[in-house]
Amino acid sequence: MKTKAGILLIILLSGLAVVFFLVSHRDRPPIAKIGSAAPDVELIDMNRNKIELSDMKGSVVFVNFWATWCESCVNEMPSIEALFSQMSGNKKFRLVTILFRDDEFRALGYMKGNGYNFPVFLNPDGSAARKFGITGVPETFIIDKKGILRDKVIGPAEWDSPNVVEALGTLINEE
Repeated sequence: MKTKAGILLIILLSGLAVVFFLVSHRDRPPIAKIGSAAPDVELIDMNRNKIELSDMKGSVVFVNFWATWCESCVNEMPSIEALFSQMSGNKKFRLVTILFRDDEFRALGYMKGNGYNFPVFLNPDGSAARKFGITGVPETFIIDKKGILRDKVIGPAEWDSPNVVEALGTLINEE
C-alpha cells in the first residue's frame, strides 16, 4: 500500500512541476538561435535616442553584452575598440555594445577614462538579454545583413584578430 501512495505522490509532484514550468515560461520570449532571425530589441544610446536592432538590417551587426564589473569584459575592451576603429568606416558594419546590469555613469566614466569610442547602448528593462538568452557577460552575437544570427561567442575574444576581421569581411561581402 505504501508503494502505491509513493507512486501517486511522485505522479502528483511531477504534474505540479510540469504545470509550474509551463506557467513560469509562458511569457518568456523565444531565445535567439544561430540560423534564425535575430531578435528585434529597442536600445537607447547615451544621448537618449532610441534605436531598434532591426533598423540595422543591411549591415553586419556585432552585438556585445558587457559590464564594467566584469573582468573578462574589461579584458576584451581594447580589442573591441580596435575592431571599432578598424571597421567604423565601413557602412555595412555596425558595432553595438549593450551595458548589462551596470550603472551607465560608471560605464561612461570607464569609457572616457580608457579613451574608448565604440558605441554603448542601454536596455533598461533587460529585454535584450532575455531575448538573446545570455547566460552571463561577455557574450557576443554576429548578425548578418539579412538579420540572421550567424554566431554566438560566450566569453571574451580577441575581436581585432585577423581571423575575426576576415570572417566579418566575408559576411559584409555576402549578397
